Formats: sequence, structure tokens, C-alpha cells
Amino acid sequence: MKLLSDILYKTRLDEIVGSTNLAISSVTFDSRQVKKDSLFIATVGVTVDGHKYIDKAIEMGAIAIVCEDLPYQINENITYIKVLNSSESLGYIACNFYDNPSEKLKLIGVTGTNGKTTTVTLLFNLFRGLGYNVGLLSTVENKINNVVIPSTHTTPDALELNQLLNNMVEQGCQYAFMEVSSHAIVQHRITGLQFTGAAFSNITHDHLDYHKTFDEYIKAKKLFFDNLPTEAFALTNKDDRNGMVMLQNTNAKKYSYGLKSIADFKCKVIENHLNGLLLNIDNQEVWIKLIGSFNAYNALVVYAVSQLLKQDKVQVLTTLSNLNSVEGRFQYVKSKTGIIAIVDYAHTPDALKNVLETIKDIRNGNEQVITVIGCGGDRDAAKRPIMAKIACELSTKTILTSDNPRSENPEEILNQMQKGLSPVEAKNALRISDRKEAIKTAVAFAKEGDILLIAGKGHEKYQEINGVKHHFDDFEIIKELFELNTI
Repeated sequence: MKLLSDILYKTRLDEIVGSTNLAISSVTFDSRQVKKDSLFIATVGVTVDGHKYIDKAIEMGAIAIVCEDLPYQINENITYIKVLNSSESLGYIACNFYDNPSEKLKLIGVTGTNGKTTTVTLLFNLFRGLGYNVGLLSTVENKINNVVIPSTHTTPDALELNQLLNNMVEQGCQYAFMEVSSHAIVQHRITGLQFTGAAFSNITHDHLDYHKTFDEYIKAKKLFFDNLPTEAFALTNKDDRNGMVMLQNTNAKKYSYGLKSIADFKCKVIENHLNGLLLNIDNQEVWIKLIGSFNAYNALVVYAVSQLLKQDKVQVLTTLSNLNSVEGRFQYVKSKTGIIAIVDYAHTPDALKNVLETIKDIRNGNEQVITVIGCGGDRDAAKRPIMAKIACELSTKTILTSDNPRSENPEEILNQMQKGLSPVEAKNALRISDRKEAIKTAVAFAKEGDILLIAGKGHEKYQEINGVKHHFDDFEIIKELFELNTI
């Protein structure tokens, strides 16, 4: 139980009706989760307005309500707190209710279009390897040391997030590494958190179904850095054309990294093979098991963050060299007949291009590159023709298929993808909306030494069709087709 007056700290209050000297048992923005003596926060979401459920929350036992608009009829037994922004208030209230756990460990946030999951997972594994108790908040999974907590969103809501961070503190975690999505930033899911540092990977075409314009998407990412405290560090990719934009208004200590630019942290790719990279990081050669130049950036970010957190350089590079790739990120398997299949989460134009160019770099000669690619339904449709075009330009053969069609017609998604193709490309690209059949067809086309890229879903274990999630695992399917002959 916590006093209402205490958990309202830092919220921008507009009006209070009733007493704040109340003991609150729980906090929720879902009226179905209200209990006796709860505080209910009426947030305004994309599709649901919590103000419609205030009466229901009171019926369920809420004794205090946070809202942007006071109800027409006031219940004299209830305390109402009118605020300027209920979602922002939820962030502060969640932090206060769980005793501000982010202040009790070193929390590092990583944002950008591509590379977030790989970077935070590598940081988690690195610091575990260095002997620390560590927490992870990622798209693939949340972890507290070796305990896995399933992940449902790129970034959990503010209450779930603070509860997880509080659990990390209770388990003795000294560090936590977290993906920070643009949605989480603008929806105030991270409001109130105390970040020790933030890192920016890159920004390319994505989420324009939500942000509407690329400029708004950039502003969303930048807001994360704008709100960092002076004692934090802000690390950016100097090779990205918008990288330095992230640092323009931050009060944090500014640092940069890059493979091509003059930066605080530098890296050079010496060798690039299917089984790893030989890098020169900070004038020290190191072999890592990750593949492709885009992973050189990820490794460099991990190294830079470790140095900004005052870790021993030699220990870091030694541990980094032993880390494996992240599930669904350039994850590969080889058949008995010598066909190589790569499963990757690439679901943006830039990510797809990076993966295909990496495959091009590590090819030995005349192997075919057969790409299976789809685009998700109910998401940014503008990238569909672009991704189909990239796949056709950088592949020997392309098979257009379904990703997660969600509520859309898969054939219509394929029509939109095909609009990006020239007549010759369209003639050479197959359309197979059934994703499993598309993968089977790719395998049937392949000969010894050929490389199959199955892109778009990566680590996901489902396919969402008309609101229903069906079990579907690209890597599982390809292993079955290859008779489980992995390397």
C-alpha cells in the first residue's frame, strides 16, 4: 500500500477533487484489473478511451481516478485527479508506485530502426559473461539473469516495465539493457525512468503507419535523447545521416561511434566470412561469431557502451569474441546437400538490403541467392513495393509470400509489393501466399552451395491471420526440410 500523495510525485496536476491521503493497493489503466482501493488511470489510447470506463472502475473498487477530463457527475466518495496528460502521468505514477527501480541500477536504452534487439541481447550476454547480475528487456524476451519472462511488446507498458525493473532490483541486478521503441517514447511508456545511458543505432523507413511522416519518426527517437539527464551518456552512430541529430538538444555527455567517420569509438572490418568477422576495434583485433558489416556496428555499440560503463577493455573483447548471434538474426542452417538457409528478422527496406548485401559479400562465386519475403498487414504499406524491389535486385530468384497478414488480404499485400517491380522483375518473381509452401518451393529450387534467405519474421513463432495467431517458425520449418542437419 502506498499513499496517493506520494505516488503522484512529478505528475502535472491540473485539479484535485477529494483527499490524496489515501492508501492505494494497486495501480491500473485497465478497468478489468481494478481491485479494492485501486487507483485507476483513464488513459487515451489509439483505439480505446479509458474515460469511458471510469464508472466501471469505481464499481470494481477504485477509490481514486486520474483523468484528463473530470466526469460530469462526481462521486463524493472518490478522489479525482485531473492531469494534463494521463499517459505521461501513468509513467511517473508507475515509477513512484514501484519505488523508482530505474534509479537503483544502471539502465541503458538502445533505440533505432534496426539492431536494437541484437545490441541489447549482446550487452546482456556480455555483462553476464563479465560476472554481473543483469536484466534484459527486448522484443524477443525479457530476462532477469537466467530466468526468461516472455515478451509481448517491443517495450512493455509503464506499469509492467517498472514491475520488471523492480524485480530486477530485488534479484540484485546491477545493470539492465532495454530496447526503446519509438512507440514507447511517444506513448510515455518510459516516462519517469532514470537512464544511465542511451545508444542510437540507425533510422530508416519504418512505422510510418503510426508516425505518418519520416520527420515525426525522427523526432520520436530524438525525444528519448532530449530527456536524458546531464549525468547520463548519449551515444550515436556518426555514419547514419541522422545520427548527430539525436544529440542536438541532449544534456547528456555526447559520444559517437562509426566504421566510416571520425568518431570516439572506431571499428574496421578486416575479414567477413560466413562463420564470423575479424574486426579492429579501438586498435585491437578481435574475432567475433557475428556475420556481416551491420553486425560490426552492433559489436562496436556494445564495446562503446561497455567502455562508457568503465569495463576492462581486454575482458570485454575476450568475452565479446565468445558471444553467439541472436535468435532470428542472420541465423543459419545447412542441409546435407550443402544448401545454406538464413533466417532473418529483416522487415524494413534497409535491414533487408543489409542482409542481402552481406550475403553478396560472403558468396564464393556463382551460388544462387533465393529470397523468400513478405510484408506485414495492418502496418506501413509504403515500404511493401520498396522491399520487393530490393529483394529482386539483390537476389537470383525472389518468392513473394505472406508475413503476418493480420486483418488484410494476403493477395492484396502481394499486389502492392509487385507494384515496385519492373515488368522483367515481376515476371521472374514468384507469388506464393502460403508461407510454408513458399519456403518449400525455395528449397526445391536450390542446389548445392545456394543460399536461401527467409526474411521478415526471424524469431517470431507465429503467423497472425485475421486476428488469430497460428504456430509458425521459419527456422523450425527450414530445419525440418533440411532434415535437422544443422551447423
